[in-house]
Amino acid sequence: MKLRIKGNTIRLRLTQSEVSTVGAGGRVQELTLFGPQAQFCYVLEAVDSSNLEADYSNNTLTIRVPRTMAQDWASTELVGLSTEQKIAENVSLQLIIEKDFACLSPRGEEDVDTFAHPLSGQTTC
Repeated sequence: MKLRIKGNTIRLRLTQSEVSTVGAGGRVQELTLFGPQAQFCYVLEAVDSSNLEADYSNNTLTIRVPRTMAQDWASTELVGLSTEQKIAENVSLQLIIEKDFACLSPRGEEDVDTFAHPLSGQTTC
């Protein structure tokens, strides 16, 4: 699972096996160690809820996706899920969860377990 944060936008990209895990009602997580006493964890989990939402506590970013939404996402061609979570008056947190596609041209990143890119095999400019 890849995490990208820019301002008040959080984007997760998941491999095929991670999408399957969440679609089956499970959870996936990644851990970044900054030292023996410092770490950051991010989690995506399917829960019995009606809202896609995030919270941050104890050095962990947890994004919760409704179980039915996760099942639909995993079992269809739907690329992503998104929502805006209201934080305060005129302030929202944008949450985006996407299937991770293989790169069209090599960028030095691994494309292991990614989804086939819809434009692979086509000539591009």
